[in-house]
Amino acid sequence: MPTTEATSNTGDDGLWRAGWYRFASALRSPNFGPRPAGAQTDLIVLHSISLPPGEYGGDAVQQLFANQLDWDAHPYFQSIRGLEVSSHFYVRRNGELWQFVSCDDRAWHAGVSSWRGRENCNDDSIGIELEGLEGEPFEEPQYETLASLCPAIAQHYAIAYIAGHEHIAPGRKQDPGPGFDWHLLRGQLGWSARMFPGQVLQR
Repeated sequence: MPTTEATSNTGDDGLWRAGWYRFASALRSPNFGPRPAGAQTDLIVLHSISLPPGEYGGDAVQQLFANQLDWDAHPYFQSIRGLEVSSHFYVRRNGELWQFVSCDDRAWHAGVSSWRGRENCNDDSIGIELEGLEGEPFEEPQYETLASLCPAIAQHYAIAYIAGHEHIAPGRKQDPGPGFDWHLLRGQLGWSARMFPGQVLQR
């Protein structure tokens, strides 16, 4: 899978360069756009994804986000043929981190959504996809990557909330699902309970 690197020097603070995180492998997605004027990027949204569902280790997710997926490579791919989506980040089962869209830009990960009284969460959120299947457990290296990535995001953007796709699009999405350990993540981050969906800390 080809790797590219952001070249702009704007917004460079050591960890970030024009919205690109230095510790992620970069593969630019064409599926993004500008954030609306005045948008405050204050939400992290966690997702889960695997292609085909439940199969891990291949490059299909990267290919999907880069519009390079061979739709004929697997029967399941026909059901998503032509889909144009992206996320800012993707965390593999082994903790490996990829980035597809600058965090300064709007990735296409949330869809129809609402959180903290605002619609269209793509406008002011950063999306992180975890390689996994909704409802199934995630791996320790993935939590370790999140434990370093989320604070790095919060140092550069005014993050006040973190939620799952299931929380911002209830009834439509179910990821990352009950297999994700929110208590573990909160303990690793040391963030206030007010930043998390209330229901996940009551499990």
